[in-house]
Amino acid sequence: EAFNPGSSVKDRIALSMIEKAEQDGILKPGATIVEATSGNTGIGLSWVGAAKGYKVVIVMPETMSVERRKIIQAYGAELVLTPGSEGMKGAIAKAQEIAAERDGFLPLQFNNPANPEVHERTTGAEILAAFGSDGLDAFVGGVGTGGTISGVSHALKVANSNIQVYAVEADESAILSG
Repeated sequence: EAFNPGSSVKDRIALSMIEKAEQDGILKPGATIVEATSGNTGIGLSWVGAAKGYKVVIVMPETMSVERRKIIQAYGAELVLTPGSEGMKGAIAKAQEIAAERDGFLPLQFNNPANPEVHERTTGAEILAAFGSDGLDAFVGGVGTGGTISGVSHALKVANSNIQVYAVEADESAILSG
């Protein structure tokens, strides 16, 4: 994933969510993309938006790294910071407010089916191809939105129903354990 334009697995979902919205006629030329993120999806959406000519507004808690902020802005996206005490819920609420004000498109990475679908179609297939006939006994994946682990694990389970899948989450960003 380090070879992706934004150096992250989130580049896949950024491109996939935007292309799906374009195909469905939801996202039209000149539109504004607005998304709440802790950073990496925002970086992906920023470069995809720049490449495709969209305005991009990224909303994130002020506690996120300065490096992520600078990369997002380097791609030309507008960055809106929300109080760190409000966490991602505050960023999501602000993104919804901005999207309503500007008639923007919200990719909604946490609920967008294009997120796990791209990982099933690409990441999972690439992992299977890399292991070839040697097979794969287990997969360990980080959990952010849940898209990578769910999409990859589905592809792997189709190929080998006995594979063990382990989800790992950060204490500060607990999705599974709340």
